Amino acid sequence: MQTSDIVTDNPASKYDSTRLPAEQLNSSCFCSSLDKSALKSALSCEVHDDMLFELIEERCPYLFSARPVFISNTQAARIEEVVRALESVIKLPAYRELVLADAPDIAKREASGARGVFFGYDFHPDGANLGLIEINTNAGGAMLNAAMARAHRTCCLDDTQLAQAVLSGAVFEDEIVQMFQAEWACAKRALPLRTIAIVDTQPQQQYLYPEFLLFQRLFATNDINAVIADPGELNFKDGALWSGELKIDLVYNRLTDFMLEAPESRALRDAYCEDAVVLTPHPHAHAVYANKRNLTILSDATVLEALGVPQATIDILVANVPFTESVTTNNAERLWNERRNLFFKPVAGYGGRAAYRGDKVTKRVWQEILSGEYIAQRVVAPGVRVSGTADSPETLKFDLRSYVYNSRVQWTAARVYQGQTTNFRTPGGGFAPVYSLGDEEVTAELKAISEAASSRSCCSNDCK
Repeated sequence: MQTSDIVTDNPASKYDSTRLPAEQLNSSCFCSSLDKSALKSALSCEVHDDMLFELIEERCPYLFSARPVFISNTQAARIEEVVRALESVIKLPAYRELVLADAPDIAKREASGARGVFFGYDFHPDGANLGLIEINTNAGGAMLNAAMARAHRTCCLDDTQLAQAVLSGAVFEDEIVQMFQAEWACAKRALPLRTIAIVDTQPQQQYLYPEFLLFQRLFATNDINAVIADPGELNFKDGALWSGELKIDLVYNRLTDFMLEAPESRALRDAYCEDAVVLTPHPHAHAVYANKRNLTILSDATVLEALGVPQATIDILVANVPFTESVTTNNAERLWNERRNLFFKPVAGYGGRAAYRGDKVTKRVWQEILSGEYIAQRVVAPGVRVSGTADSPETLKFDLRSYVYNSRVQWTAARVYQGQTTNFRTPGGGFAPVYSLGDEEVTAELKAISEAASSRSCCSNDCK
């Protein structure tokens, strides 16, 4: 950060006792901490191999935010508490019976032991609580965040904290490999895991295609042959799934064809139903975790009580899962009148598609919502992170994405954006590392920023 990046009359830098300390730091720290040379090195598989970095710069230049996001240790603990509470409900037989009652047959099929990799729990910070926006079962970005962890040099961490943050990326990569090995072991296959297909529709055209290449490289360094394939390129023959001449042991599923209904998914569907391949995540996981109607259960104290959920767990969920209900003809008039406090999402939607903030809904859009299958979720505002410079600040939004496996939070990242939903199209936005700090640490850093502003110098530590 240059000296000119802090000025004493910046309103965002002034102390506001009504906000949590971490929120104040997100509005006060203008450090541009992403080291592009370090990022290039993290994305290179060998010296002078800059292909992946150049691909990202060309196709998705706003994939990585230049600034980190800060949360309190209390918020970090709350994320884990909410995830544990949600997972405990989702494991209940009564809950599964309820959500699977009208599910397709393929969703009712247990997946031979595989739990599902990279569940994404997406939150908006809500003061001391959180707002669970949704749960995804093929959440992207994990490998990108592992690489990014090596490339941030924030001045708001001391040397020990920074070293731990950089090391965490390598640790996360090891956990990713162990997770796929665990999926294979849960399926009780006799031979070692040797081949993985990373499957998505037209994968080379996907925005996060660079992440597929990172996965392929990570698997290769662990003696696993990985291919990146469109589902239509797969064949089911001789009791096995094939990509060309390569027999596939496990499919890392990035499809948004969650129930494998598309014609091009036929080979994968047949192999999965014949237990000829380990598919992760799978239709059963999507049905019990990611179907947006499930939020109407997970946010309703009366329904949770009827399912036999303990009161302490109900209290956690009601406080941190915004109340959600299905849009029907019976409640349409009330929801229209309350729309400014609601967010409308299609039950079968993903990636923010066809989702609407209630205060932006026109009568024409409202008719589309009524004719479709939608949920209405109480609005919880996203977090706020400053961008630009202190002389010319910009306000961006962020949410928190926690990657979860086997009920445990592996990693939490932020997605910084501007607009209605996350989009990776915002200058200054993209994935950002999340650093959790104690309130005393944050308060000390805010004091240092204030003193630096008055002397027009940098923050408490040397800028990296």
